[in-house]
Amino acid sequence: MPLKFTPPLLRETSVLLGDVLTFAAPADSLLSSHFRRNPTLGRDQRAFMADSIFGVLRHLRSLQWQSPNASPRLLLLLWLVKISGMSIRELEPAMKKGEGETLAGLKAAAPSAPPLAVRAEWPDWVVDALHTQRSAERILELGRAMQNPAALDLRVNTLKSSREAVLAELEKLGLKATPTPYSPTGIRLTGHPDLARLSLFKSGAIEVQDEGSQLIPVLLGARRGEMVADLCAGAGGKTLALGALMASSGRLYAFDVNEKRLAKLSPRLKRSGLSNVTPQLITSEQDSRLKRLAAKLDRVLVDAPCSGLGTVRRNPDLKYRHSPDSVDELNRKQASLIRAAARLLKPGGRLVYATCSLLWAENQAIVEDFLNEHPEFRLLPAGELLASQRIPLTMGEYLEMDPVRHHTDGFFAAILEKQR
Repeated sequence: MPLKFTPPLLRETSVLLGDVLTFAAPADSLLSSHFRRNPTLGRDQRAFMADSIFGVLRHLRSLQWQSPNASPRLLLLLWLVKISGMSIRELEPAMKKGEGETLAGLKAAAPSAPPLAVRAEWPDWVVDALHTQRSAERILELGRAMQNPAALDLRVNTLKSSREAVLAELEKLGLKATPTPYSPTGIRLTGHPDLARLSLFKSGAIEVQDEGSQLIPVLLGARRGEMVADLCAGAGGKTLALGALMASSGRLYAFDVNEKRLAKLSPRLKRSGLSNVTPQLITSEQDSRLKRLAAKLDRVLVDAPCSGLGTVRRNPDLKYRHSPDSVDELNRKQASLIRAAARLLKPGGRLVYATCSLLWAENQAIVEDFLNEHPEFRLLPAGELLASQRIPLTMGEYLEMDPVRHHTDGFFAAILEKQR
């Protein structure tokens, strides 16, 4: 709680929460815009607003179960009392007349037993979709794990430093850090320090990247001198990891249809020291720039646009900003992208299809349909490839990471090889 918890702060936070709960835009974007428009807000005030709003989002189903027609302001107050542990007495100076009695009544009430979706903090449609592969117990485990904020993971840029050297430097700075258990270049920090001020970050020795995400470039297996493409590069997190694995040799294309996302790669690329990356804006997966590369590439990564349900520890509003219809639309795009990637590969080439989703429809279903249509491709078992890289991670045919078993975001990846 900030040092000066006042009626204006409660009012401002509840109004902003109301904007967030329309789910018309990402919550983090709305908060960032609000803070830019209100530069006089102190650090404690910004922290309170962000923590409270994301706290409500993480527990929205259970809060609404306790008070189905609650306003954003009441949801905020309920979160402060029921989840964050504040007392009604602490809040009284900032509350309106009668709100204390309402809270006391809700706090004392014994609500009926909530259904699985409420206990797991998932929308009903997500629980229905997850049930295709998971038990109720597993769905509940995932939901509860997703309610906790994610750790801060770093990837060491091996062109600039080593994991041991970075760990030693972080220790000198008084930051608590440990090696990640699976990624050979990963580091997990305790807390969330301001990395932008660190010389390690400014020099390009480290990048922020979840450990699960770090494993996907490893599965692609890009080598020195090859021609490789990241078909949905975005801001380039996986592109930079691929470039380091290639020792900045060969040619690495970073394609994306979103100019703003691709522009974010530029400063990261400059820090990284890579010289083999060619960012290219394309109009779609049918772009002529891609057609010119048909059957010429050694490896292609499709980090497909998806629902992002594996990342709700970081973005809890995502589960409310999607629907079965939006997932159906994403499925069509995913199927088109994996086919486009296949056309780029030469015989013997490798394709990795990846998402940060937990849904079968976005993961296994896309891959299975593709393999049925393309007998020239075969599935390479993810577990065997990880073992060949001495990564101590037990997997079957696919890479499937989640916060319960691996303490990472939820990731899926399939490795496909073109045989002829």
